[in-house]
Amino acid sequence: MTTVVKHDTRPLTTAEIAALALSLAHLGSGPQAVTARRGLQHAFEHLELDDDVIATTLTTLTEPLPVEVASRARLMADAITSRLMIRLHYRDASGTITAREVEPVTCLVHREYWYLVGVCRMRRGIRAFRFDRIIAVEPTLTPSRPHLADRFLPFQRRKRAKAA
Repeated sequence: MTTVVKHDTRPLTTAEIAALALSLAHLGSGPQAVTARRGLQHAFEHLELDDDVIATTLTTLTEPLPVEVASRARLMADAITSRLMIRLHYRDASGTITAREVEPVTCLVHREYWYLVGVCRMRRGIRAFRFDRIIAVEPTLTPSRPHLADRFLPFQRRKRAKAA
């Protein structure tokens, strides 16, 4: 008996890359994480990449996070999975520190940075928070509304509706 394996030749979608990033955030830096990143790197080596942004993004995805950042990433990933709001202590690009209540939606990687994407209650909208600017993460027991990650990925190209 011969087994036929079909190979999907479509490129990874933005949502699939976000899901891989979230999964790796859960794994942290243990031996399974090393194996997962090695497998992911192997898969990426077989992709035909003609876009420098995507190539840089995939390289970042396969690099382990610093220990303190990985610890915060696991808390954020747990909140996404559990659909619970979190409180972030965040330093923006100008150095201003704020505490924000966030409904986390997904984690993603763009170029050389990891991001948490969520609904910020303070700004009343969707925001992307760079992992390296998140100072602390506090879990809460406040439920978060369910959100589809596909609608919240800020770096994907949006299709415009055609005018009638």
